[in-house]
Amino acid sequence: MDRSSSINKKTDGDETHRNEEQRVTTNTTNNNNNNDDDDVKGASTEKTFEGTEVPTWQKQLTVRAFVVSFVLGILFTFIVMKLNLTTGIIPSLNVSAGLLGFFFVKTWTKFLEKSGLLKQPFTRQENTVIQTCVVATSGIAFSGGFGSYLFGMSEIIAKQTTEANNSQNIKNPSLSWMIGFLFVVSFLGLFSVVPLRKIMIIDFKLIYPSGTATAHLINSFHTPRGAKLAKKQVRALGKFFSFSFLWGFFQWFFTSGDGCGFVNFPTFGLKAYDNRFYFDFSATYVGVGMICPYLINVSLLIGAILSWGIMWPLIWNRKGDWFSAEYKSSSLHSLQGYRVFIAIAMILGDGLYNFIKVLGRTMYGLYNQFQEKKAKLVLPVDNHSTSPSNTPALSYDDQIRTRLFLKDQIPTWIAIAGYLTIAAISTATLPHIFPPLKWYYIIVIYIFAPALAFCNAYGCGLTDWSLASTYGKLAIFVIGAWAGGSHGGVLAGLAACGVMMNIVSTASDLTQDFKTGYMTLASPRSMFISQIIGTAMGCVISPCVFWLFYKAFDDIGVDGSHYPAPYASVYRNMAILGVEGVSALPKNCLTLCYVFFIGAVVINGIRDAVGKKWSRFIPLPMAMAIPFYIGGYFTIDMCVGSLILFVWEKIDKAKADAFGPAVASGLICGDGIWTLPGSILALLGVNPPICMKFLSGKANARVDAFLAG
Repeated sequence: MDRSSSINKKTDGDETHRNEEQRVTTNTTNNNNNNDDDDVKGASTEKTFEGTEVPTWQKQLTVRAFVVSFVLGILFTFIVMKLNLTTGIIPSLNVSAGLLGFFFVKTWTKFLEKSGLLKQPFTRQENTVIQTCVVATSGIAFSGGFGSYLFGMSEIIAKQTTEANNSQNIKNPSLSWMIGFLFVVSFLGLFSVVPLRKIMIIDFKLIYPSGTATAHLINSFHTPRGAKLAKKQVRALGKFFSFSFLWGFFQWFFTSGDGCGFVNFPTFGLKAYDNRFYFDFSATYVGVGMICPYLINVSLLIGAILSWGIMWPLIWNRKGDWFSAEYKSSSLHSLQGYRVFIAIAMILGDGLYNFIKVLGRTMYGLYNQFQEKKAKLVLPVDNHSTSPSNTPALSYDDQIRTRLFLKDQIPTWIAIAGYLTIAAISTATLPHIFPPLKWYYIIVIYIFAPALAFCNAYGCGLTDWSLASTYGKLAIFVIGAWAGGSHGGVLAGLAACGVMMNIVSTASDLTQDFKTGYMTLASPRSMFISQIIGTAMGCVISPCVFWLFYKAFDDIGVDGSHYPAPYASVYRNMAILGVEGVSALPKNCLTLCYVFFIGAVVINGIRDAVGKKWSRFIPLPMAMAIPFYIGGYFTIDMCVGSLILFVWEKIDKAKADAFGPAVASGLICGDGIWTLPGSILALLGVNPPICMKFLSGKANARVDAFLAG
């Protein structure tokens, strides 16, 4: 979710790896020039649409657009929520959102056109409004922290540790306060960057690769050739959606008890299964593997082998020496402590490196921009001086886009008044929701937030990396330490993380949307309003969907369950670390944390030093860290997805490029939407009829003897 868009994965709310290897766009975007200046290669996008009237900003905001956005928003919220609560890896859903939005409205308008009732044709501007609204809605499922900081406040997660699990550091989920919390923190980022839209898009000409790729996708849909391809892609998506949904339904029949079903199939033997190496037949993660770049999937597999294949068995053999043999492996004073804190060390090392790198690039880029501005202000004194004649002329596309982008202004006073009003309301409200989060902590966050939001939006425009969760983690440590352990510092830190993450994330999201709107001639006003409506929808839909999961599955958040919410535990332990320090860690855990923290920094440094040619062979520390805590089962699924795509590309690369994202989206959407009827069946007390379980030969003999006796 940065809920944004062409990124292929998100982890623990961390979007720091929006780099070249991780971004995938559809065939339609790859067939276009990823530069704003489409005339560079002699192909002007706007000349293709020259005879098409651009609707006013009011006409871009149609009822049908928001009805479709609402339906798709619910669909994608279920998908994102499931991914949040299983592994925390969330691929881009932009392709499927764009395809389905185009398909639904195009079908509806065609029907009305045949019946003579069509009043307004479907335009790319309306398509952009749908895209923006859908991704904003489902993005709240991610930035709302339902799989990270927000669920990390709960008693379920707190019980898994012995530190800071008293009542003042616990806040159990409830629909009322979750909806209220999201409404008072999710809109501030939108207002903070509105005054800077012209500077970012027109003056600085920032690329915003995700926004640019999305715009090319939408533009291509509305050309005759692109519309034809889109219909075929929707058909492929629909086929695999149906297959994935029916496969999820079929699997349900065999999951009558704990450890039952295809998801517990010991593919590589029972010993490997005990170390979480197996293929669990998840259509979702096969689809995710098809979308994520090969480097991500290989990095995940390397991390799984290093941790569950080598390190954890060796550390477990040291029980009685490194940690007491009395503790279970799930205790933070036992093996679980190494799993959690080494993963945290890698995440923090990777995050810190990329934070410094992106911030450095941002400052350097800003310095260059202001130097150029200063140079343009110098009066010409000779023939070599800067003059208007030496300034490169805007392309035809950019002239059209700039004129329309500047036409519908959003008054600065609205942005300032909106920010101050919501800030005042949330400053008064949040201490009632989270008593340890004092009003003056919130004011300090809101003073610094606009500057951080600007830095994040600018850095995202340069590199497509959003550091939203890194700023959130910074808030955990600063506010948590300020509050102190005896005054609810853990809860205060997690709540502050939510406030900061939502502001910084939505700011970069909106500037991405402004870029998309700029390139599709959608009005900034319609983009802003669409983002606000989508965010408001998400503030209600996401808590309701989470509540359904929370009530339907008794073991949600428990390690080893179907929905372990791994990053809820990671975020809570970060907060504990910030408040309590490292004294509670098991023996040698801190040393290993230092090693892996430094290792993450060094690996990132090597990747940048060797250049793109060789860096694609060096694993990503952030991706390697994910299976350290969760296990390797989902990495097997993702590698299967990669293998399918690899073979497909060898057989027919053009078809794989065109239909791969649609097939992957179908697999993800079908399996994800099955969770809705699955949750309803669980709430109604309808249990599957069969338990399919796998036992060793000796265990099976004992079971047979028991049943016979």
